[in-house]
Amino acid sequence: MNDERILRVLEEIRDLQQQSASNYQVALSNQQESIRLQQTGLRRIRIILALATGALILTVGMLVILLLRAMARLSWPV
Repeated sequence: MNDERILRVLEEIRDLQQQSASNYQVALSNQQESIRLQQTGLRRIRIILALATGALILTVGMLVILLLRAMARLSWPV
């Protein structure tokens, strides 16, 4: 009787360890997918940031040119 109880407890421990290992594999897989998605998002953000930086530089450059033209026209008759 005592041996049967010990055997059941050991089987339960084994089953719980197998379930824990299975859950660990699922968690690891989810983490890998999360990392992949974060890397994809980071690549997209870098591209958007590069485009936005280029647009900002172009806009500032155009404003400087317009300002220089306006200053040249205002000071032309002098």
